[in-house]
Amino acid sequence: MSGWLLILALLVLGGVLSTLGDRLGSRIGKARLSLFHLRPRRTAVLITVLTGSVISAMSLGLMLLVSQRLRVGLFELDQLEARLQTSRSQLAASTIERNRAEQDRSRSQGQLQQAEQQLGTLRRSLAPLLAQRRQLEAERNRLGQDVRARDADIRRNEAELAQVRGRITASTKELKDLETNLIAFRRGDVVITSGQTLASAKVTVDRAEQAKSVVNALLQQANLNAFRRVLPGQPADRQILLVPKIDVAKLEEMLTKRGSWVVSIVSAANVLRGEKQVLAFPDLRPNRQVIQAGEVLASTTIEGELRNSDQLNRRLNLLLAAAYAKAQRQGTVVDGLQIDANALTQLNRNLSERPNGQVVQLAAVAVRNADTPDPVVVEVRWAQAR
Repeated sequence: MSGWLLILALLVLGGVLSTLGDRLGSRIGKARLSLFHLRPRRTAVLITVLTGSVISAMSLGLMLLVSQRLRVGLFELDQLEARLQTSRSQLAASTIERNRAEQDRSRSQGQLQQAEQQLGTLRRSLAPLLAQRRQLEAERNRLGQDVRARDADIRRNEAELAQVRGRITASTKELKDLETNLIAFRRGDVVITSGQTLASAKVTVDRAEQAKSVVNALLQQANLNAFRRVLPGQPADRQILLVPKIDVAKLEEMLTKRGSWVVSIVSAANVLRGEKQVLAFPDLRPNRQVIQAGEVLASTTIEGELRNSDQLNRRLNLLLAAAYAKAQRQGTVVDGLQIDANALTQLNRNLSERPNGQVVQLAAVAVRNADTPDPVVVEVRWAQAR
């Protein structure tokens, strides 16, 4: 309820109650009533006072009933004042804290502006350094590519150098063998060279007593082959092959072990035609595959200017020698390689008639698999031309 309506209600209520009190007092005075043994006039005054008190009480009650603010102000004023004082104190403290915070913020903003200025300066200083770094990274990547390319060249050169060294080693060994054989040739007609296989066989012994007969048969075959080479045209009616008995005994003992073996009788020295004895020794090794079909045993490059038939023949012979040397290193015990002579002649002719300046890569390739005592069949293939 608004204040004006409350005042109007109080005026109306007061007027009505005053009129009722006055009339009540007049009637009591005229009736000359007495309350509490008082005189009628005193009783009328008492009634008038009570009526005024009732008016005041009802006015106050009405105001308290319709106005919450009046009730709060009348009964909770002290608490409100205390809260107000506390709130003012807190407000003052908050104001002080806010002022301090604003000062701190102003100081921080000043520091932030200073930091931003320093950051701008650093960025301007860093820009050329970043550009230089990008340039250095690009240079580093380029150098890395160059280094990798050079490493690849070095590895390729090292591989080629290793091949060349291997060829040199093989050629050196071949040269030494040729020199040794040349000395022997000067002494006479060499028909058996040192290390040459006189007989070879693949042996699998099921019972121990079979070893002796197998070894005797192989020795007889080796003696027959040696006799035909050293004394051609004479009947092979005597023993010219000399093998130490202790070696024969060890060979028989080894053959009693399980497995497939390759037994060879090998010449211990060069033998001239017409000699009376051939020194030899047994060679025993496990039988295994030493050559695989399609395997490149050796390769060579025919230069563009090499077109002479004799020179090409020498190069082809060196290629085959290198292939045979590799086959020996891998374990073959056969004497020489098997190759189609007609195909080799046709290859020589094709090389002689090739375009001028053409460089050709040749390879000696195994035609089929070969175990330790099996013949090694090869063919020379025109691998590449450029």
